[in-house]
Amino acid sequence: MKRSITIAEFNTRFPDDDVCLEHLMRTRYGDRHECPSCGKSAHYYRVKSRRSYECEYCGKQVYPTAGTPFEATRTPLKSWFFVMFLFTTSRNGVSAKEVERTIGVTYKTAWRMCNLIRQYMGYLDGDSPLGGPGRGIVEADKAFIGGKDKQGHDDKAIVLGMVERGYDVVTRVIPSRRANAVMPAVYQTVRPNTRLATDEALAFREAGETYRHATVNHAKKVWVAGPGNEVHTNNIEAFWGNVKRSISGTYVWVSKKYLQTYLWEFEFRYNWRKSPYAMFETMIGGFQKAV
Repeated sequence: MKRSITIAEFNTRFPDDDVCLEHLMRTRYGDRHECPSCGKSAHYYRVKSRRSYECEYCGKQVYPTAGTPFEATRTPLKSWFFVMFLFTTSRNGVSAKEVERTIGVTYKTAWRMCNLIRQYMGYLDGDSPLGGPGRGIVEADKAFIGGKDKQGHDDKAIVLGMVERGYDVVTRVIPSRRANAVMPAVYQTVRPNTRLATDEALAFREAGETYRHATVNHAKKVWVAGPGNEVHTNNIEAFWGNVKRSISGTYVWVSKKYLQTYLWEFEFRYNWRKSPYAMFETMIGGFQKAV
């Protein structure tokens, strides 16, 4: 397995803002691009003192940062690239306080950068359907994150995770633990006739109508069942365990409003776990092509 790039390698590749902007320009527009003004296939040259390039024929300017997380920001592009590097090399997440200390920006700026990068990670990763005939078993499990338990009041966020063994994980923040909130998310994500493993929560009771559904009874301390002990939810529970430890240790507290963006961050790292060297390349090469 190839390793992730080092900080020294990052600094060699992206020593300053100009190199970062050039990378962004060529990634989105290529070396030549049809000018929307004059209609010619043109090479675009850098405009000094601006984050823009102009057509060699008519001078029409384009801004490579438009439509990216870096649009309308005065923060150096190298700082943005470096924070993305941190997100792809950390196992437990990157807090806004760490970004504030590392690149020397205000906490407000650091938080905004982290939030936009998490949204971008969610966009890049997407949510491909899981399972299907001939595919691996999909595990589904709910978890409860944040909040404080008080008698008669539970304000924890309810989340649902689904993971296809050997492949990807998909998460959803859902409004309740009931079947009318859980099963629509399952139907949206897991293909029909998939082998589905869950615990015996009532929310999954109707799953057998669409899936080849098997359960483990955690209430009776049963963690694996079925031929070859293939019925279990160990993978999705391990994923939730890592999320909870990281939130507690790195972020301390996460609001319900932005919880899904944090889950996208953990999804991205999990789904690229077999190719850690490709995480950063995907981040800096995944900007939508300009048209």
